[in-house]
Amino acid sequence: MQDTTDMHKLEKAARENSALSSLRLVFNEFMADKMAMISLIVVLLVIIYTMVASLFINVSHMMSTDIMNYFAKPFTANFWLGADAGGRSIAKQMVIGSRNSILIAIGLTFLSSVVGITYGMISGYFGGMVDLAMQRVYDFMMIIPAFMIIIVVVNVIPTYNGLTLTLILSMFYWMGTSRLIRAQTLSESHKDYVLASKASGTSTFKIIFRQIMPNLSSLIVVDTTLSFAENIGVETGLSYLGFGLPNGTPSLGTLIANANDADNITIYWWTWLPATIEIILLCLAISYIGAALRRATNSTQRRSKK
Repeated sequence: MQDTTDMHKLEKAARENSALSSLRLVFNEFMADKMAMISLIVVLLVIIYTMVASLFINVSHMMSTDIMNYFAKPFTANFWLGADAGGRSIAKQMVIGSRNSILIAIGLTFLSSVVGITYGMISGYFGGMVDLAMQRVYDFMMIIPAFMIIIVVVNVIPTYNGLTLTLILSMFYWMGTSRLIRAQTLSESHKDYVLASKASGTSTFKIIFRQIMPNLSSLIVVDTTLSFAENIGVETGLSYLGFGLPNGTPSLGTLIANANDADNITIYWWTWLPATIEIILLCLAISYIGAALRRATNSTQRRSKK
């Protein structure tokens, strides 16, 4: 009994040391890669600023029309990023729009990753008929014109909000993660440590989520990070086309949609350019972060195999 207790303590200490070592590797990787560190700071600042600043903005008052400030120019009193055709502050719309786009992207990334990772690992681990049946479901979901269905559903639903939109999108954006995870799980499931665990009677749940999943951490981290950048683009694209958030709800996509007007492109550039720059910077920054995390995670896995 005492030996078992001591063994559990040693295993716990080993896991804690491994976690600390992984954190050090991540920290060192970001310190070595200046672009990754700058990107991390940019993303954190954007998220923190938008979340905090949005608490002090009255959305209904912000979206009310003020014809006296029709297309107010940037760097003027109360409009440091200018105003749109309705005299509404572009800066305030960017804060609320960024918050909405980021929250939807976070929710969509979380839901699609959970579903995709779980589905892919189960399919890859069991293989055989289970994998065949699950892949037929995957193939069916892939041939569905997801973007068109989302547009139809959004038009059919009488009232919806950001949460509803996130749930609708998550139904169609888990397949890429699933296929990626399945392929790697198929490879891992035939390795010696998995076969030994099966022979020793370890439960399927523990083998999948406690043994195989940690070895996929590099893949999961990179895929999740890049999916976040992609999902910001998905929401922005839908809102740009007019099928994203409901009318009157600010989004980065609705701000960029101001560029559809020729006058806005040539004369009133401030109505769409700041949001466009923000989207580009966010996506590039998140990509740099994903690359740095991949290198750090790969280093961790190489150390664990030594």
